[in-house]
Amino acid sequence: MTRVAVVTGGGSGLGREMALALARAGFQVWVTGRTEEKLKETAAVAAADAAAANAVGEVRWGVLDVADGAAVRGFFAGLERVDVLVNNAGTGSPAAGVEDVTEEDWRRVVDTNLTGSFLCAQAAYALMLRQQPKGGRIINNGSISAHVPRPQGIAYTASKHAITGLTKSLELEGRAHGITACQIDIGNAATAMTARMEQGVLQPDGSIAVEPTFDPKIVADFVVRIAELPTSVAVPSLTVMAAGMPYVGRG
Repeated sequence: MTRVAVVTGGGSGLGREMALALARAGFQVWVTGRTEEKLKETAAVAAADAAAANAVGEVRWGVLDVADGAAVRGFFAGLERVDVLVNNAGTGSPAAGVEDVTEEDWRRVVDTNLTGSFLCAQAAYALMLRQQPKGGRIINNGSISAHVPRPQGIAYTASKHAITGLTKSLELEGRAHGITACQIDIGNAATAMTARMEQGVLQPDGSIAVEPTFDPKIVADFVVRIAELPTSVAVPSLTVMAAGMPYVGRG
């Protein structure tokens, strides 16, 4: 039976690396996102991999705004099964002190990072209950900000703290049904979103410091390893980060 994985935010960055790694491991992968062109690029890279290796799973794509509940439910209704959901879609907001955060920015971050993750998890969970054999695995992209904040990032930090509660609740409620949930907390994987780390970012003491980054393929390898585990094995959380970044003791 072909294993099916869904990766949200799969058009670029970490999501693309995760999708390609899962495809190389033999999964049929659905990548979703809001930009059709980027999703097609991910599928094209996977197709090139398949032509070169002749042992790669298929990558399909679908335009999807994870914050749109009707669209999410419609997307998952079109799938026959899902063995792994990777809730990777996320966004940040302009750096701002608490007093300057706009309601619009707050809602946009929470709608995508938290509500979007819930909506996709809910739809995947329902399908995992119905499919035969039932069960599956939900992997949520957290952040080291789920543990300690960066300055001027209250919306992002709050949304990622909430992902921890979402993950634990999914793990608890899925226990009786062979559904497991994992949170991967990532620190400074080298993507377009973290390019600013190499130029210097604000620290809690008010200084600006360059921070190290690491190859996002390493995160993708962890995702594949977790995805391939039997659902009798739970990995509640995993932290992977650039060595030397200011995380332990941050703040």
